[in-house]
Amino acid sequence: MVRKNKNRHSSGGRGGRIGSGPSSTVSCSIPELQKFVPGESLKRPGFVSAGESYIVKANHFKLTYNETLCRYHVLIDPKPTSAGDVMIQLAKLYGQSRLGGRLRAYDGKKSLYTSRPFPFTCEAFKVTLPDQENILCGLPRGKRHFRVQITLDKVLFGRIDSEEFYQAFNTILRELFLGRYCLVGRSFYKSQPGEGLKNCCGFYQRIQNTQMGISLNIDISCKPFINPLPVINLVALLLNRDISDDPFDFCERLKVSKDLCDVEVNFTLEKNADKKYRITGLTSQGSSQLPCPCDDSGTGKTVVEYFKETYRRTIWSRVPCLKVRDQEKPTTYLPMEISYLLSVACQHPMDHEKTILQTVNPYNEDPHAKEFGITFENKLTIVKGRVLPPPVLKFNDQGKVKEFLPKVGKWNMRLKQMVKGGEVNTWACINFASDITHAAAVAFCDELAVMCVISGMNFKGDPVLPLVNAKPNHVRPFLKKHYQRFMEILRPLHKELDLLIVILPDKNGTLYGDIKRICETDLGLVSQCCLAKHVLKMKPQYLTNIALKINMKVGGRNTVLLDAVVGNLPRVSNTPTIIFGADVSHPHHGEGRSSPSIAAVVASQDWPEVTNYAGLVRPQARHEEIIQGLFNENDCGSGCISGGMIKEHLISFMRSTGHIPRRIIFYRDVVSKGRLNMVLEHELSAIKKACASLDPIYNPQVTIIMVQKQHHTRLFAGNYGVGSTIFQSGNVLPGTVVDKEICHPTDFDFYLCSHAGTKGVSRPVRYHVLWDENNFTANALQILTNHLCYTDARCTSSVSIVPPVHYAHLLASRARLYIGYKGKLPDIKDNVKKRGMFFC
Repeated sequence: MVRKNKNRHSSGGRGGRIGSGPSSTVSCSIPELQKFVPGESLKRPGFVSAGESYIVKANHFKLTYNETLCRYHVLIDPKPTSAGDVMIQLAKLYGQSRLGGRLRAYDGKKSLYTSRPFPFTCEAFKVTLPDQENILCGLPRGKRHFRVQITLDKVLFGRIDSEEFYQAFNTILRELFLGRYCLVGRSFYKSQPGEGLKNCCGFYQRIQNTQMGISLNIDISCKPFINPLPVINLVALLLNRDISDDPFDFCERLKVSKDLCDVEVNFTLEKNADKKYRITGLTSQGSSQLPCPCDDSGTGKTVVEYFKETYRRTIWSRVPCLKVRDQEKPTTYLPMEISYLLSVACQHPMDHEKTILQTVNPYNEDPHAKEFGITFENKLTIVKGRVLPPPVLKFNDQGKVKEFLPKVGKWNMRLKQMVKGGEVNTWACINFASDITHAAAVAFCDELAVMCVISGMNFKGDPVLPLVNAKPNHVRPFLKKHYQRFMEILRPLHKELDLLIVILPDKNGTLYGDIKRICETDLGLVSQCCLAKHVLKMKPQYLTNIALKINMKVGGRNTVLLDAVVGNLPRVSNTPTIIFGADVSHPHHGEGRSSPSIAAVVASQDWPEVTNYAGLVRPQARHEEIIQGLFNENDCGSGCISGGMIKEHLISFMRSTGHIPRRIIFYRDVVSKGRLNMVLEHELSAIKKACASLDPIYNPQVTIIMVQKQHHTRLFAGNYGVGSTIFQSGNVLPGTVVDKEICHPTDFDFYLCSHAGTKGVSRPVRYHVLWDENNFTANALQILTNHLCYTDARCTSSVSIVPPVHYAHLLASRARLYIGYKGKLPDIKDNVKKRGMFFC
């Protein structure tokens, strides 16, 4: 990865003139970065010793293998549709003769591996296969002839830290199952998709370099498949009825919209049959009532009329159409009957573990495994972990319970009040759910207002106007109309609307995104959405969670860590510290080509509590992983502070706390392994330059931590029979941390399961420290990270991922809703940002 600054005790700088002006920029050579050496890693400072010792198991299997491999370069001419089929046929023809009976592992591209050399160093072969393209097109069966040249590239001697050695063994292990399983990505599945929707179970495997040597990580995978078939056929399966030209009722439309959302289709009448669309939902009207957005003549044709004139095809008039994303047009409708589908499991931990072991059993007996000398220990790895103690939470002194020690990562607000209750003096409610009666919606609002008051907020009980009902297909004009009504009452009183409560149907499609975009970028309203099913039940826990979200959105604070209040939070309490969280959201497949990636950066705005965060978003080049907007010497426009997101956050922190941050802790959502060095070098440099632009001698100490949740390492209880060592769901206890055995041999990384998993198998989060000028010990960083996971504003439980990264992810996703089809990111209204954490 990278090497940290050689001077672990580098000064944070005096910074006496910092913040002299928001536009000040200074050219700086950044001496610390001159010591940055890509390719070297930050060494682990030690192992965790806090908490209680704890034995768990991990789904890693120690591997033994031949330490010598031969790698051959493969060239196939002409380029085949499937190189794997060509190599299979080559093995059938020449395996026992010219290939000397060697078993091979082919990566599907240019590399082929053997355990022993072939009888040649370079040789060409002729292979003939049926012409699959002719067969698929219904043409006479033909043949294709290929020339395959195999040349010895190099002999690999099993260096554990060799990237090409990992690549070789991942290829070999994949070869074990290619003929018997369906490969999708890096996972194998037991069967091909069947008719319609089908859940297939399989497994994931990957070689990793760990403290116990090279190991195999195996996990269970489940994937929903859709076999290619006409859309209308699948809809008939989903609704369990024949589909003719009959309208869908409300519930049927919601069910189909949910099940088909994000599924790829193509349009069978289109000349370009390879063009793909991604379904976003269903129209509320039949095609005879639907104005056609494809018509450029302005004559106001319906979809039925358009298809009859353009394609000479009569389509059903009362069946809803598919709403799909198109790269050229903002709105596209496709009739179901002429669209074709292309694509689209919780186990108890003990059962999950058994399934993994059953997957491993065949490995040792496989001919390829024997050929390459691969053997496994047929048991999960025993890991020495620890359970970190939970933090004590501090609540308002006005409540009966002022301090509380959470048990197994959970608590409630009974007899407790928020540390700082926000104010909601003016509010209103709009109901978009047709199955929620006026009386039920009013009763819900009354109960919610009572819960907010009980929890410590100043929440006025009466709305500005009586609750109103609305139809989901007229969101924008309806919101604008009623906003004007609200402001006609409030403007003479010099007031704003503090909160808009919105009741949504249970399956609301794009309605949620439309409401957030209109409220936050157009009207300047703080909103809280509630699903109809929760409105009807009105459970106290749900009302409490909604009250917590509202409080943070209007500038309140729910709880703080007692350690932060009394000055015991590691590396934070003793020095003014700002904590960042960063994430990049990339456009989904099917979004327009102009749709950018979105970088979101949040930063704490209070110290020493570190519970209140402000967020900034910037669009950047499509699929760019490096955050481009961290530092910018030019004015970024839209009224924001010149210098980029880091500088803007630093100035905001100083204005809100009165302190200059001397430490920067930067939690970064993980990027691909191949770009770690590039991302770190660019983003660390941007942080340093942003600091120097405030004052040339301002040099706070920086720690950068990659946060990875999307991996396949799982932790299991060491003994399911000992109740004190497992959570009630069978998962490991919250606070379980592991930095031995399955972690990197030398890098500063650890796995933390900070939450109480109630369903399935808990996934620990991997934290990988790439740069550290704050001289963190293993105890200090792991305790700090675990403590922060108890400060998430959205719930009364510890969360699985450190909150600043969670907030950055929420903010990036929210900004994605703002873009719509225009490819531009509108500005968030200042009165929304300044009120509180609107993205909660």
